[in-house]
Amino acid sequence: MELLTEGLQAYLEQHCEPEPELLGYINRETRLKVLMPRMVSGHYQGRVLTFLSKIITPYRILEVGTFTGYATLCLAEGLAADGIIYTIDINEELEERVRGYFGSSAYEDKIDYRIGNAIEVIPQIDEVFDLVFIDADKKNNSTYYDLIFDKVRKGGLIIIDNVLWSGKVTLGVNDKDTENIRGFNEKVRTDKRVEKLILPVRDGLFIIRKL
Repeated sequence: MELLTEGLQAYLEQHCEPEPELLGYINRETRLKVLMPRMVSGHYQGRVLTFLSKIITPYRILEVGTFTGYATLCLAEGLAADGIIYTIDINEELEERVRGYFGSSAYEDKIDYRIGNAIEVIPQIDEVFDLVFIDADKKNNSTYYDLIFDKVRKGGLIIIDNVLWSGKVTLGVNDKDTENIRGFNEKVRTDKRVEKLILPVRDGLFIIRKL
């Protein structure tokens, strides 16, 4: 299920900032050469991430789930002059490709790219984050949320991708992935430590502000 028609998606892309040339290249290369290319954020969602990043001008960003680096570079556009984005991915096979993309960007020196299990890597990073983007294995959304929560400053943003799961969260579907996402969404809904809303962008972005 697509949340938006192709026509609406095209209209949204026409009425936001254009996709930077390098990101367009990464998007095409991902779709041509990488398994599960639907995982790439793409033009419109990428501009949403850039917009949110630019609003808060973060000094420190954490991304859980790099994939081919598209969202990493979108988030990096909003970094403060001395800002850093830490990005974690478990897929070693994509590392050379992704480092090449980062090397072609204006943000190479601002990106700390780590390969490994995020559950093990996150505790190793001694930082306070202004913005966290979680877009990895959905079964661990709750674990990642708990791991990063105390590392996020008051007023900082936590963004979780794929929380609508192609609309399955509302359709009575009870497979394990859908149940995990539905359970995580309910956990955030009842968390009194945050303000929250879901944006129906692509597959659903949970925007969470720490109080």
